[in-house]
Amino acid sequence: EDNAEYGFGMNLAIRARRARLVRLVEEAAAEANGELKDAMNTWLQARDDGDASKGAGDKLAELLKADAGKYAEILAMRDLYTKKSVWVFGGDGWAYDIGFGGVDHVSAMNHDVNILIMDTEVYSNTGGQASKATPTGSVAKFAASGKKTKKKDLGRMMMTYGYVYVASVAMGANKNQCLKAFLEAESYPGPSIILAYAPCINQGLKKGMGKSQLEEKLAVEVGYWPLYRYDPRLADEGKNPFQLDSKEPTGDFQEFLMGEVRYASLKQTFPEEATRLHAQLESEYMERYQTYKKMAEG
Repeated sequence: EDNAEYGFGMNLAIRARRARLVRLVEEAAAEANGELKDAMNTWLQARDDGDASKGAGDKLAELLKADAGKYAEILAMRDLYTKKSVWVFGGDGWAYDIGFGGVDHVSAMNHDVNILIMDTEVYSNTGGQASKATPTGSVAKFAASGKKTKKKDLGRMMMTYGYVYVASVAMGANKNQCLKAFLEAESYPGPSIILAYAPCINQGLKKGMGKSQLEEKLAVEVGYWPLYRYDPRLADEGKNPFQLDSKEPTGDFQEFLMGEVRYASLKQTFPEEATRLHAQLESEYMERYQTYKKMAEG
C-alpha cells in the first residue's frame, strides 16, 4: 500500500539528480564552443520533453565522448539525459481505500508523478472483499447481501485540486480515448491519475473472462462506467478542462448487471433487496452522468 510514496520518492531522487546535471551542463555550455555548445543548449531546452530529450541527449553523449576526460561527470550521468516518466501502478483497494492517504498526498504535492489505478471494484488480490470502489448492490466478501453505500467518485475528488490531470478509461470501449489519456497524462508536467476499468474474475462475468473487453464496452454504453479527461492545461487556455468522452447511456442497465454473478447472485439470495439496490445503483449512475454532462458544458 506504499507504492504512491515509493513512486514519489523515486521522482524526488530523479529531480535532484537531474537538477545537478542541468547545473553541470549549464556551466560547461558557458565555456564550450561550436557544435558542442549548441548540443548542450539544445538538450537544456529539450530536457523536459521525452522524445526531444532523448534525441538531444544521444547527440550530446556522442560529442562529449570526444573529450571524455573533461566531461567525465556529465557523461557518467547520461542515464538522465532522457526525461524519466515515473508511473505508480495499483488496484482500487489500494487507491480508494487502504492507500488513499498516499495517493492523495502525492497528488497534492504537484510533482510530475503518474498514477494508474486498475479498478476491479473489489480487493482482487486478497480474495474479493468489498472496498470503497465497490458499487451499490454488488455482492462481495463483507457485503454478502449487497453493498449498501455508493461507490466513491475518486476522479471527481481529484479534479477539485485543479492541477491534477484525471482520466477515466476503458480500453474495450474506446481504445483511442484510452491511448489519448495515457499520452496526455505522460506529457502533463504535474500529477496525473488514470482510472482504468478492469473486469476481474471476482466479478463473475457470465460471458467468461475472455470477453472482458466486450464487458468494458457494454459498461460504457449503458452508463455504468464513464469516459472522461480532465486536463488543467485547457483551463490556462481559457477552455473547459473537463471533457466527457462517453455518449448518453443507451441499452438496458439492469440486463448488463445480470451478466455478472456479483449482481445476479443477489437476485437469487435476496430478490427484494436486489431489486431495490440495483434500481438505486442505476439511479445513482444516471445522475452521475448528468453531473458530468453539466461539467462538460461548463
